Amino acid sequence: MALNVVGQRVKRYDGLAHVAGETRFVDDVIVPGTLVVKGLRSPVPKGKIKSLDVSAAEKVPGVVAVMTHKDVPNNRYGWGGDQYVLAEDHVRYRGELIAVVAAENEDAALEAVDKMKLEIEEQEPVFDPLEAMKPGAPKVRPEGNIFMYGDSPCRKIIFGDVNEGFKKADIIVEGKYHHQGLKHAQMEPHVSLAVPEATGRLTIYTVSQAMYFHLTWVCNIVGLPMSKVRMIGGTVGGGFGAKNDVHADHIAALLALKTGRPVKWRWTREEDLLFSTFRGSWDMEFKDGVTKDGRLVARQVKSIRDSGAYTSLNAYVVDKHCFLVAGPYFIPNVYVEGYCVYTNKPPASSMRGFGITPATYAGEMQMNKIAEALGMDPWELRFKNAFREGEMTATQRVLDSVALIETMQALAGLVGKELPPHLKAMASTQKREG
Repeated sequence: MALNVVGQRVKRYDGLAHVAGETRFVDDVIVPGTLVVKGLRSPVPKGKIKSLDVSAAEKVPGVVAVMTHKDVPNNRYGWGGDQYVLAEDHVRYRGELIAVVAAENEDAALEAVDKMKLEIEEQEPVFDPLEAMKPGAPKVRPEGNIFMYGDSPCRKIIFGDVNEGFKKADIIVEGKYHHQGLKHAQMEPHVSLAVPEATGRLTIYTVSQAMYFHLTWVCNIVGLPMSKVRMIGGTVGGGFGAKNDVHADHIAALLALKTGRPVKWRWTREEDLLFSTFRGSWDMEFKDGVTKDGRLVARQVKSIRDSGAYTSLNAYVVDKHCFLVAGPYFIPNVYVEGYCVYTNKPPASSMRGFGITPATYAGEMQMNKIAEALGMDPWELRFKNAFREGEMTATQRVLDSVALIETMQALAGLVGKELPPHLKAMASTQKREG
């Protein structure tokens, strides 16, 4: 049975190959005649492209192909369908791709990029999402700086009546929290190898964490049916959400089809750190209504996500954040607003936790603040409010498998915290008093 491994030390199936240096990653796949890719990126965070001349780049010895947006069958892609494969008439962040080159070697590719003549009319950017939300802020996008959830500028979660809940509270505790942006810094940078086959199919060796989604996008970008494109995944040298977006596959595929040659695009560490997706920052405001005995009766949250220049997975990340920001506690009245705000930064996207990690950080800091305001042991406060079986979350889900109380009891033992008898006697299956 599968359960016979629970609690046991189990060897990783791929562990020996890793430590012996025998694991094959995408960059280890070698195909004769493979071309090297380099890209021209925007030197400014926001601007209008006045002109682009790639004629000198095309004449560099060793250069096989140069591409701009005019060479892309479908120049839009991404989770929000709003990103450009290659920038058209404007750029929204420093590092946005404008043109790419495939050459026989890296030196020729770099020389070609260096000889491209780009004229950009730089415009005023906005980097702070709080500033981007203000009337009169520089526009990141023509339609505005806030993602619209239908006709609403935010994702709302409404459970009970938060204003009535505040009236029942003995104290109100407010807190503001900031969670900084973070980069995955996975060991393997973004890399893709696209190989045109004699059968007329295109094979792509990918580091994707979302291969079948990306297959759809690549087919749409290059204008081929799915039956003509094969994506081969394999060992990913670290992802943590960094490889849920297409970074290199679409460019390698386009250039392979244009040249009829295998094409590999390996991002440098510098490119990966500066221009790939990351966990966007969060600004969160909590307002909690609490009774003297420590029961949370109302929670109001306003959260703002820095999404960078494009939608990517940010709208979904904000959704998950809003669904769970009330925490693992039964609060009868909850009101949440979550905003997805555009700035002139590279697109933010997924990172381990999908918006829940910052929510947990802020929510647990707020619980400590409440405990301090009440003069109560933080453990006591958490036990008093922990979900019980049969209770309902802010998204109106009835819980039928709950073990938070038991988990905290076990954790207390591990850290040497002596719980009072009434907390030791609690169980998630017990109904809440009152």
